[in-house]
Amino acid sequence: MKQDLIKNSSTTKHLALLVALFFAVFNIQAQNDSIDKAFQQKTAVLIAKKSPYYQFLDSVLRHQDKNDSVKMAYLLKKTTENKYLEGESFAYNMLGIIDRNLSKYNRSTERHLKAVALAKQANNIELEVFGLNMLGVTCRRQDLIRQALDYHKKALDLAENAKTPSKTLKQSIAVSQNSMGNIYLALKQYDFAIEQFKKSLKIEIALNNNLGLAINHHNIGYAQEAKGQIDLALENYKTSLKHNNIINSEIGRIICYNSIAKIDIKKGQYKKALSLVTAALEKAKVEKDQFYLATSHLNLGLTLLKMGQLDSAESNLYEALNISKAYHLKSSKSTAYNYLSEVYELKKDYQTALKYKKLYQDLEASITNERNIQYVNGLIITYETEKKNNQIQALANENEIVKLKLKQHKNFQLLGSLGGLLLIIILVILYRQHKLKNEKKIITLEQEMLRNQMNPHFIFNSLNSIKLYIINNEKENAVYYLNKFSKLIRKILVASTEKDISLEEELETMGLYMNIENIRLSNQIEYAVFVDKHINTSAIKVPSLILQPFLENALWHGLSSKKGDKKITLNITKHSPEHITITITDNGIGRAASQKIKSQKKLKRKSVGIAITKARLSNFSKAYTSDYKIDIEDLFENGTPSGTRVVVNIPIRATALKSA
Repeated sequence: MKQDLIKNSSTTKHLALLVALFFAVFNIQAQNDSIDKAFQQKTAVLIAKKSPYYQFLDSVLRHQDKNDSVKMAYLLKKTTENKYLEGESFAYNMLGIIDRNLSKYNRSTERHLKAVALAKQANNIELEVFGLNMLGVTCRRQDLIRQALDYHKKALDLAENAKTPSKTLKQSIAVSQNSMGNIYLALKQYDFAIEQFKKSLKIEIALNNNLGLAINHHNIGYAQEAKGQIDLALENYKTSLKHNNIINSEIGRIICYNSIAKIDIKKGQYKKALSLVTAALEKAKVEKDQFYLATSHLNLGLTLLKMGQLDSAESNLYEALNISKAYHLKSSKSTAYNYLSEVYELKKDYQTALKYKKLYQDLEASITNERNIQYVNGLIITYETEKKNNQIQALANENEIVKLKLKQHKNFQLLGSLGGLLLIIILVILYRQHKLKNEKKIITLEQEMLRNQMNPHFIFNSLNSIKLYIINNEKENAVYYLNKFSKLIRKILVASTEKDISLEEELETMGLYMNIENIRLSNQIEYAVFVDKHINTSAIKVPSLILQPFLENALWHGLSSKKGDKKITLNITKHSPEHITITITDNGIGRAASQKIKSQKKLKRKSVGIAITKARLSNFSKAYTSDYKIDIEDLFENGTPSGTRVVVNIPIRATALKSA
C-alpha cells in the first residue's frame, strides 16, 4: 500500500512537470507566433552577421521595430541564446528607451546598465557610449542632475578619445553635448547651454540628422526664451517643428506645440495657445509618455489661468501634479505648485496660495541647490583641464621631435615658451583683478540698493500704521495693510538676489510700494500706469527695483507738502529699437520749493537713491549697445511750478556677444 502511494505521488509530480513544460512551450510558441516572419528573418540576419557596429544593427531594424517591446524582447532572447553580445546590448538599450518613454525610469535604468556592461564585455565603445548617454537622459528626466552629468561626461570622454571616431561616435558626441546643454538649462546657465547646443548642432548639420537638428533647435529656443529673447526662440521652435515633421515624430510635435504655445501665452495670444496645447495633450495621451502628458496638462492649465477659466485651470494643474508625483517628475511638480499658487491667489484663497508657493520654493531649491551647482562647475573645470592637459601632452611630444632635429634652437624656444607663459599668467592675473574689482562694485551697489529700499523709516512707518489700525480695532485694514507690506518685502528680498528682472515684475512691485505709501498718506495720491500696447513688459529686462527712488522722491519731496489733488503718472513708451522710455510725472511743488523746505529742516538726511540708481544703470548698460539716459524737468503752469517730470531711457538691445 505504501509503495502504491509513493508510486502515485511520483506519477503526480511527473504529470505536473509535463503540464508546466507544455504551458512553457506553448507560451514561447505563442510569443514566437506573435512576431511576424519579416522580423524573424531580420533577427536571423543579425545573428548570422554578428556585426559589432551599432550603425548596422540600427539600419537593419525599422523605427517601428525598435519601438515594439515584444519584438525587442524576442531580439534579446535570440541574441542571448546565440551569445551575440552586441545584439544583446542593442536590444537592452532599445527596451530601456521604450521604458523611459513610458516613464518606467527604474526599469529603464536597469536595462541601460545591462547594455553598458555587455558592451564593455564585447569591448565595443560605440554601444558603451550609446548606453551611457541613454542612462544620462533617463537620469535627466528625473532631475538627477549629478548622475546625468556623470554619465554624459563619461560617454563624451570615451567618444572623443577614440583615434578614428565612426559616424556613430560622432553622433554620440553630439548627443552628449546636447545633454550637457540640457543640464545647464536645468541649472539656469543659459549661455553655457547655448554654447553646448551649438556644438552639437554643428555635428548634426554635418551628419544631416533631422532628429538631432530638431532637438538642438528646440533647446536653443528654450534657452533664448529663458533669456527673454522670445522672437528668436519662436524662430528656433518653428525650425524644430519643421524637422520633426520631416521625420514624422509625434513626440517632437508635442514638444514644439507646447513650446510655441508658451510663446503665444507670453504674447497674450491665448486662443492660439489653447489650440496648440490641446493638440499636444491629445497626442501625448496617444503616446502615453507621462513626462509630456504632465507638461501638456501644465501648459493647458496655464493657458486657462491666463484666460480667467480658473476651475478648468485648477483641474488640469492637479492632473499634472498627480502624474508628476506618480512618476517622480520633480520639475513638473514644482511648476504645478507655482501655477496652483497663482490660481488660488486669483480666487482670493490666500492661505492655499501661500501653501503652494512655499511648496514650489522648497522643491525648486532642492532641484537646483548650491551643492549641485558647485559640483557641476567643478566637474566642468576638471573636464576642461583634462582636455587641455591632453593637448599640452600632445604638443610636448611633437616638441621633443622638433628638439631632436633642431637642437641649436633649444634655448631660444625655451625662453620663448617661458616668456609666452609668463605673459599669459600676467594677463590672467590682470583680468581676474579687473573682474573681481567689477564684481565687488556690483555687490556694493546691490547692497546699497537693498538698504535704500528697506530703510528703517519706511519699515517703522509702515509697521506703525499697522499698529494704529490694530489699536483702532480696524482689523480688515490691518490685515489688508499687513498683506500688502509682507508681499512687498518678499518681492524686494527676491529682487535683491537678481541682477535684472522683467519690466512686468518691476511694475507689479512698484504698484505694491505705491499702494502702501498711499495708505500712509490717507489715499490722497492718484497713481496711474500707462503702457504702450506694442510693448511686451514680460520680455523686457530692467535692473531690479530701479524705479523706486524716483517714485519715493515724487511722493516725499513733490507731493507730501502739497495741498489739493496729488497725482503721479508713469508712462512706458518705445520711440526707438534701442531704448524703452519710462516717464514719471508728478504735479507736486517742484524741486526748488522742495529744496527750500529741506534746507529749513533741522535733521537732514543725505539722499543717495538717485546716485545708486545711476551707477546701477551704468553697469547694466555695459551688456547693451546703447547707454542709459536720465532727464529731470521742472514743470510750470503760467510761470508757477506745477510738478516734476523724470524721463529714464533704459537700453533693451543686447550686444552681439550677449545675444550669442
